[in-house]
Amino acid sequence: MLRRATSASALALVASLAAAAWSGAGLPAQGSTARPAGATPLSGTLPLDPLVTVGTLPNGLRYYIRANPKPEKRAELRLVVKAGSVLEDDDQRGLAHFVEHMAFNGTKNFAKNDLVNYLESIGMRFGADLNAYTSFDETVYMLQVPTDSADALAKGFQILEDWAHGQTLDPGQIDSERGVVVEEWRLGQGADSRMRDKQFPILLKGSRYAERLPIGQKTTLETFKPEALRRFYTDWYRPDLMAVIAVGDFDKAKIQALVTKHFASIPAARTPRPRTAYTIPSNDSTLFAIATDKEADGTSVSVIYKQPLQRDSTVADYREEIVERLYNQMLNQRLYELTQTAEAPYLGAASSQGPFLGPIEAYTLGAGVKDGGVTKGLEALLTEAERVEKFGFTQTELDREKTDLLRGMERAYAERDKSQSAAFAGEYVAAFTEFEPIPGIAYEYELYKQVVPGIQLGEVNRLAREWITDKNRVIIVNAPDKPGVPVPTNAELLAVFDAVRRKEIVAYKDVVSNAALLAATPKAGSVVSTREVKDLGVTTWTLSNGVRVILKPTDFKADQILFRAYSPGGSSLLADKDVLTVQPVVAVTASGIGQLNQVDLGKALTGKAVSVSPSVTGLAEGLSGSGSPKDVETMFQLIHLYITQPRQDTTAFLAFKSRLKALLENRGAQPEQVFGDTLNATLAQYHPRARTLTPARVDSIDLARSVAFYRDRFADASDFTFVFVGNFALDSIRPLIQTYLASLPSSGRKESWRDAGIRPPTGVVKRVVRKGTEPKAQTQIVFTGPFKWDRAERYAFSSMSAVLNIRLRDLLREGLGGVYGVNVGGSPSREPRQEYSFGVSFGSSPERMDELTKAVFAVIDSIKTNGPTPQDIEKVRESQRRREETGQKENGFWLSNLAFADQYGDDVHVLVDASQMRSTLTAELVKQAARKYLNAANYVQVTLLPENYRPAQP
Repeated sequence: MLRRATSASALALVASLAAAAWSGAGLPAQGSTARPAGATPLSGTLPLDPLVTVGTLPNGLRYYIRANPKPEKRAELRLVVKAGSVLEDDDQRGLAHFVEHMAFNGTKNFAKNDLVNYLESIGMRFGADLNAYTSFDETVYMLQVPTDSADALAKGFQILEDWAHGQTLDPGQIDSERGVVVEEWRLGQGADSRMRDKQFPILLKGSRYAERLPIGQKTTLETFKPEALRRFYTDWYRPDLMAVIAVGDFDKAKIQALVTKHFASIPAARTPRPRTAYTIPSNDSTLFAIATDKEADGTSVSVIYKQPLQRDSTVADYREEIVERLYNQMLNQRLYELTQTAEAPYLGAASSQGPFLGPIEAYTLGAGVKDGGVTKGLEALLTEAERVEKFGFTQTELDREKTDLLRGMERAYAERDKSQSAAFAGEYVAAFTEFEPIPGIAYEYELYKQVVPGIQLGEVNRLAREWITDKNRVIIVNAPDKPGVPVPTNAELLAVFDAVRRKEIVAYKDVVSNAALLAATPKAGSVVSTREVKDLGVTTWTLSNGVRVILKPTDFKADQILFRAYSPGGSSLLADKDVLTVQPVVAVTASGIGQLNQVDLGKALTGKAVSVSPSVTGLAEGLSGSGSPKDVETMFQLIHLYITQPRQDTTAFLAFKSRLKALLENRGAQPEQVFGDTLNATLAQYHPRARTLTPARVDSIDLARSVAFYRDRFADASDFTFVFVGNFALDSIRPLIQTYLASLPSSGRKESWRDAGIRPPTGVVKRVVRKGTEPKAQTQIVFTGPFKWDRAERYAFSSMSAVLNIRLRDLLREGLGGVYGVNVGGSPSREPRQEYSFGVSFGSSPERMDELTKAVFAVIDSIKTNGPTPQDIEKVRESQRRREETGQKENGFWLSNLAFADQYGDDVHVLVDASQMRSTLTAELVKQAARKYLNAANYVQVTLLPENYRPAQP
């Protein structure tokens, strides 16, 4: 079901409150056979997709079951509970979320850690395949399990049942988990949370939502009684508030039997506690939520217009959503065009309409602005809305947006049998929690084709009058608290509305360039040699100009072709002093290509499903992108243009520099940014190329030199390699390759990248950054050193990383309760030198930072001395196998591995099927890798501490 986008500024404010944010698919691809028969009456009720089985057990539990083959041998399972933080009693602030945590810390059939251990043993990953989130109104548990094992599938449903009805909520485990949840709370603290805490009581004035943030209160989390947690679980985890969702590669009848087996016996609540539907009161006068903070990273202004939530059940409701979407897309295009002017009134702006909280939706106009530019940005937003109200949109604007909408639905329909099960599961979560209809893409596509052509300008234009009113209006302003940055008063903000109403506004002129995307078809070259890897279906062509093209046709996606191109050189060929002043990709992407600037290019690509982006990295230049098979020639034309006809648009580039300077203005106020800059500079030993981009340095970026360097990097295509993977046939793509790639300029120059001389420090280097006021620390430890570049070493390195990730999570989170999460990982490189970098990072309280750092090194020493356990080895091996199993049916997997094999001379057979390599995985292999790559005498450690923190004296 096409879902309305949640109000943009409201979403930004609300999303940070949830323990884990989630949003459903915008244009789901469903393989339904239901279709509107003839002209569908607007009063007609939207049907249910016949491919999903929906039912209700006698105890009230709802279920949604759908067979879907992508990915193969997998099922996505969900337990959805219509209970979130808004239902908490006063002594339960944060306990809806805490219950979610406890689901992983002991149930009837899985003792603490047994559940995660079991799922990892069958190849599922904590976080990626096993997760959950808590919001204001619901809690959702997410689980992916293999379906080629009847036992694994059955245990998946046992896990869901345990979550629903079998959590033990052991007091000892509750106390162990307090630290983890508090650390999750701590991670969310900072400028955004401080400003949110000032604004929420105003934005949600008079509402229970304002007092029930999902993360809760620190004092409650640290001191609540286990009885309060058990009361929440008993009150709200009951069948009439639950749904079970199963989507995957399975037999529906067997799944329905499993649902009945595991959930029908859960008793219905005898005296259920009423589930109150909380709302947000209306406000006749304008509310002002203005907040500043010394660590704020920028300034923004938004106007939120609250409205009753419109439930979607009829064709007329669905059609109205399309009208709303057309309005927002056209207005957003106008707002974007303003950012391309040299004196743009804001950095970026958006118009959106959609669900907000509870039974409320909202229309939002929001913008990020320069410091001190609130009133200017607000005036620009309101002026564009007023322009629409007075003059409406133009027919050409509407025609373009209709074309794009229909094209989007056409693509979704084309992928109806290739869609991922997780997308369907997300839809069904929304169907249960938000009453979203699920008629299926076949029905929706036919309905789109019926109703979109008949939508008229008048019915789109009326929304400006309906949405923008003086009632239920909230003005939100966020800004840095620093000298020289004025923040407008309530009266000054209201004066902007009055000024815009009196302002003389002229109608918008939709300027559309008549220039062709590509003025003339290039003179085609030819394919001069062919090489095949038949067992993999891979073909390599060498073209008459020296370009190499690697191709793998697939049927993994019906409407997708991916590509990547690369050539050695990159910004390494710039002098150190020029690295910041010459920004080739920025200059070109801001300017457009051929005869079209960025705005004209966007209009010229109406109805085209293509994306092409150039890149200039440290050691290479290239392009990447995607396209629909229907639009593949346009994709090739864009490739040709980005290589041969970059533009130099002074106005657009000045606008970009102005926006970039404003975005960097408060970089030094953000603790995490200062921490990251310090880490990078330390690892590069303050090399000139590691300099931080500042507003002053933005001024030095030279457009002409940037474009000249770009032209030079792409002037000779003879050393370029292109890789294409997706839904194409060799005989159909060959003429396009000969026309648009074999015609690229070629001089046969021989070149490579240059070693810029950046070297990590040797020995142990420690830095402490003191920044910020919140009681939180961040620690990152980075090991570096030489690396022998071969497949076996890379495999040992990645396996060591996977083992260390498991062990550190087990100790730092589950054992010590000192972190919410720990990030582990790194990568070896062959160029410009064979070396590696491997990092461990975590956030914690400042008081426990030293203890946890010692624990990290203790785990490393244990692996070096004793190696990992056999169980850890099997977890890693099975996870690798399962990821490869799904990856082999994905275009992105093949694109990455084909490019990697070509660039580094690897055997692609081994990359895409590493079963032989997995047979070498042993505890000894990991132990030796840890000894080699986790050298306690050679690392960088950077720690972020609050400005005024002083450790307690022993």
